[in-house]
Amino acid sequence: MQLLNCPFCGPRDQSEFTYLREAAPVPALDADTAAWHHFVYLRENQRGPHAEWWHHNHGCRQVLHIVRDTMTHEIISIESARPLEARP
Repeated sequence: MQLLNCPFCGPRDQSEFTYLREAAPVPALDADTAAWHHFVYLRENQRGPHAEWWHHNHGCRQVLHIVRDTMTHEIISIESARPLEARP
């Protein structure tokens, strides 16, 4: 079991969260096929700190930006994916 410290709900079990994808720039909608192919199918699979988006689906339902070390699974940082000033 791994605890993720949600900035809205506090420490919660990892089973409350769903991995969405790596936090990588999305190509423009009119980008060529090669750019979309690279974005969808080719992953760097890097070792060490890796930025990811997770959804707290059994809690506050917020999307979170999590930096996780892929070697140790240590959570380096967790923050809201949306800046506070952008919320209604």
